[in-house]
Amino acid sequence: MPSATHPPLEDHGLLRFLTCGSVDDGKSTLIGRLLYDSKTILADTLSAIEKTSQKRGLASVDLSLLTDGLQAEREQGITIDVAYRYFSTGTRKYIIADAPGHEQYTRNMVTAASTANLAIILVDARRGVLTQTRRHSILAHLMGIPHLVVAINKMDLVDYAQDVFRKIQADYLEFAARRGIEDLHFIPISALNGDMVVTRGKALDWYVGPTLIDILENAPTAHSEHAEPFRFPVQYVCRPQDAANPDLHDYRGFMGQVAAGALRTGDAVTVLPAGRTTRVRAVRLGGEEIGVARAEQSVTLLLDDDIDISRGDMIAAHDAPPPARKEIEAILCWFSETPLDGARTFLIRHTTREARAKLTAITHKLDVNTLERLPAEQLVMNDIARVRFKLAQPVFADPYAENRATGAFIVIDERTNNTVGAGMIQ
Repeated sequence: MPSATHPPLEDHGLLRFLTCGSVDDGKSTLIGRLLYDSKTILADTLSAIEKTSQKRGLASVDLSLLTDGLQAEREQGITIDVAYRYFSTGTRKYIIADAPGHEQYTRNMVTAASTANLAIILVDARRGVLTQTRRHSILAHLMGIPHLVVAINKMDLVDYAQDVFRKIQADYLEFAARRGIEDLHFIPISALNGDMVVTRGKALDWYVGPTLIDILENAPTAHSEHAEPFRFPVQYVCRPQDAANPDLHDYRGFMGQVAAGALRTGDAVTVLPAGRTTRVRAVRLGGEEIGVARAEQSVTLLLDDDIDISRGDMIAAHDAPPPARKEIEAILCWFSETPLDGARTFLIRHTTREARAKLTAITHKLDVNTLERLPAEQLVMNDIARVRFKLAQPVFADPYAENRATGAFIVIDERTNNTVGAGMIQ
């Protein structure tokens, strides 16, 4: 129990962040260092990677093994899929996504970036800003990640030289200005030795800024930077049947996760697609009345009026409902080995709602290295393009730039039920 001399730590909320960069820039080692120095590694896990490191003939523990969980990755020494890790510092909880560096895994990075609120772009101090560095920065910016940290790694291999750091910083700033990338923070680090990751170390005394963990601890969380209208996609309608309790016969609770905004008991809401307006009678979490629902909470809403509502409907702020769209224009990343063309129909899954969809146009394809717009008649795996879909039923969507939760969707192949694409509504 906290004492008067040791008050409780302030909770800074959950932060989802992404690490990305060129191949061998040290992404997995950086995450391993974060876990190791923040003392969030279990003893048996540490023992296992120590044994693996010894088998490889390494003089020290290979911290990258904490992230590279697949056997194929360990054998090749590269990251080939998105590896997620979780840790806590006592004041904040984190979900880390380690995205692959190879160009052929663009779709994996898009998946990892879709929920991240901060991206760490790693740069090898010996090689500077490379094509993959620029491509991953563009993708992070395109996916709406609001905060980028450029971590110039392996400073120990360039004698911790300040002029090397300043040169790379200047090169990156020149590139970022051309692409409209803002909100940048630069930091020199050595993931291998731990300098400026969790502790400052002694080799970078010329750098007076915050450590990487300081930046992460103080970064804004999702939904915290601007006001968002309330959005609640209905996932399940709860109608309990209990003959011994007749009071439950009229109970109808609407269950789901708050996609954006906040809602209080008594607030007016609009139900879509019905277009009916009512008020919230109760907000419940785990069977208890909580009075207010906030973004990313899974709650049950009870309404004043008996309205026909089912899974896939949307309960939204009365004064700012999302538009109903039967045609959407979006930036789409194609995941499938089977090319996308206009001859097939698909399922669009948007929040909890599904609608059959037909591709009506590929406006242009994007070169993710230059953002040049290229003509295209079809899309192959890892292509990113601006497209249009016509839907059989409307979805209730905000622009992705305004609301990432209700501005995103996935494309599903009706024949295989595989996810074949992911899009951001414009």
